Amino acid sequence: MRFPLLLALLCLSVALHAEPPHGVVPLPHSIHTGSGTFALNGQTRIFATGDSARATATMFHDWLRDTQGLDLAIDNGTPRKDERNLVWFETTKTKRGGSAEAYRLTTDERRIHVVGADAGVFYGMQTLMQLLPAAKQDKLDIAAVEIDDAPRFAWRGLHLDTGRHFFPVAFIEKYLDVMAMYKLNTFHWHLTEDQGWRIEIKKYPRLTEFASKRSETVVDHKVDPYIGDGIPYAPGYYTQDQVRGIVAYAAARHITVIPEIEMPGHAQAALAAYPQFACTPGPFEVWTNWGVSENIFCPKEETFAFLDDVLSEVAALFPAPYIHIGGDEAPKEAWKKSAFAQDLIKREKLKNEEELQSWFIRRVEKIVHAKGKRIIGWDEILEGGVAPDATVMSWRGEQGGIAAAKQNHDVVMSPGEYCYLDHAQGPAESELFPLGGYLTIGQVYAYDPQPAVLSARERGHILGVQGNVWSEHMPNAEVAEYAAFPRALALAEVGWSAQSTRAYADFERRLANQYPRLDREGIRYRIPEPQGLADVLQIDQPHYRLQLASGLPGASIYYTLDGTLPDPKFSPRFSAPVDVELPLEQKRELRTLVVTADGRRSGVYNATLWNRHPKPAVAVTGGNPGLTYAYYEGRFPTLLEFEKAAAGEPVKRGEARSFALKDFKDKKNFGLVFDGEFDAPTDGIYRFVVRADDAAAIAIDGEVIVRNEDYEQPREARVPLQHGAHRLRVHYMQRGGGADLHLQWALPGQALRDLDTAKPRR
Repeated sequence: MRFPLLLALLCLSVALHAEPPHGVVPLPHSIHTGSGTFALNGQTRIFATGDSARATATMFHDWLRDTQGLDLAIDNGTPRKDERNLVWFETTKTKRGGSAEAYRLTTDERRIHVVGADAGVFYGMQTLMQLLPAAKQDKLDIAAVEIDDAPRFAWRGLHLDTGRHFFPVAFIEKYLDVMAMYKLNTFHWHLTEDQGWRIEIKKYPRLTEFASKRSETVVDHKVDPYIGDGIPYAPGYYTQDQVRGIVAYAAARHITVIPEIEMPGHAQAALAAYPQFACTPGPFEVWTNWGVSENIFCPKEETFAFLDDVLSEVAALFPAPYIHIGGDEAPKEAWKKSAFAQDLIKREKLKNEEELQSWFIRRVEKIVHAKGKRIIGWDEILEGGVAPDATVMSWRGEQGGIAAAKQNHDVVMSPGEYCYLDHAQGPAESELFPLGGYLTIGQVYAYDPQPAVLSARERGHILGVQGNVWSEHMPNAEVAEYAAFPRALALAEVGWSAQSTRAYADFERRLANQYPRLDREGIRYRIPEPQGLADVLQIDQPHYRLQLASGLPGASIYYTLDGTLPDPKFSPRFSAPVDVELPLEQKRELRTLVVTADGRRSGVYNATLWNRHPKPAVAVTGGNPGLTYAYYEGRFPTLLEFEKAAAGEPVKRGEARSFALKDFKDKKNFGLVFDGEFDAPTDGIYRFVVRADDAAAIAIDGEVIVRNEDYEQPREARVPLQHGAHRLRVHYMQRGGGADLHLQWALPGQALRDLDTAKPRR
């Protein structure tokens, strides 16, 4: 029997290369094209009606001067109806659709008109700039268009951790500039951590004199066992004058700055400066490791007086209605060992240390309220209850946000599986920097911050969405920009554009209009993989036509088909479809390198091309084998070492209800071998995906088809199977820490599902 050709990605269509009607990100609410064009030239005049419009007109004037060399005159006031060749920014007191961020932009042969209230006219200008070229051109024609636009969510945030690694003021201003370009309106500034205190507090000078420095930094991801780099890290901190400057810079771009002062956990740097606010005796050092320190604030009156003083100075610097107080990842060992904390639990009639943390947060909440502010915190603040006006930032998945909305708390959705921009964007070997986790730009774009399980009233509590940039593995601005962009643009569209209008293929096309703008801002974004690059499995088909394209204007793609690294000096440059020979049961390793017009290089992006014969079904041995497991104890350095050890006798055998690891959660160093029979309901190519902490592999009929030794990075394989039973074996290995195994599969042409639902033979 011959199988049809299946590709992981369909060949690129002509439409993929066509210019979209516009390239605006985020996607406006409605766009209607007209006839004719407006010709912007040296005689064009800029009009500004209203204070906000004047500020916006000045920014537009400066942008035109810098990008196009046009120094246009600005007139304050309203143009006559018969005047032509003008750009008119108009601020209205009436909010379009009730939103101060809504705007209307119209262009025709006579004029360009941008109208909105406050931020609306500013965002209309940002859209107008995207309709114009990012680089100088002799002719500036804008097609007639009518755009009515307003945001889906009020909170469209981007976070930056400056505690683990410090970023200078100039970088933060550039960060804010790019946020404004894409209508992100909330900058969450993470200022304190175990590894560094970054904001000047005049009453407590040791917070910056001492707590802003650490003796060294852990090497790479080596938390256990610890290895330090031996290099003192003393990058500095933000003075109060610098903070005021950044807050004002953001406000001019309609961005609210939310400061985060962590408590009761993530406080070791503060305790290194002022150990009297700990429950356990010091001295402490500013932490040099990553992870979560056990040294946290002690819930005594001296601590609350200190926090009151700190928050007084913070509240005076930030006009935002919120102060973020963290509230996450606070180990309780120090409180368990503290006679004071234990007496406090008894005196306040609390059940345990978890309720003591809630008591701590409520005390801080009163301090914040007294300063005219509201608290926002990570979803742990829900545990034990908080005041009704507390806002919850849901990071441990969506469940915290769902629970908060059901309890009538406002929520900012920021789940790690969609919004943690410090995660790697592709397989580890293709990334330029050693980032953990796994989060593609497509996964970010797919997120809907309003869970379907919420009622219409409960969905009203979802303020919006935020992307987080944690800096443990971002020692400099280049790495931070690589991690944040262009994924932050996908998140901007999630926050601004209506869910029903968004389509990832269209977003990818519009991104081509954005890369030159990021280039102009000096953003070292991650260069995207070539379009058309994917693992390909063919059935009894000895040839494959390779078609690649870059979504980056002016970029070149270099490739190899023998597994060697591509190099612009020696490797072929892709310019036309290539016919690749694929002998039966042989693989061709396709490796690609994208080089931008200015010479910047991507990581090496890989794919496997494979021509196979389908695996025949195996004879069923009879009985009701179900799923079984064999348990092995020991610390295995690699998955290969465990596979060798698994040839011996296990400590225990048994029947398994599923591939879940809940029966082994109390184990630290072990391995499991699961055996079952997989029923292929039809002939075809099947997908199998494995994500594991620490390592796992899937074998079908004795052949290992997918291995995963990258923490939290999913690995995928495809295998052609004939209808019927196939032997299934899974090796899983754990080396301390959390245990997690997630297996998925998919029928030909269908979506992935958990492998537990795959019905091993019964």
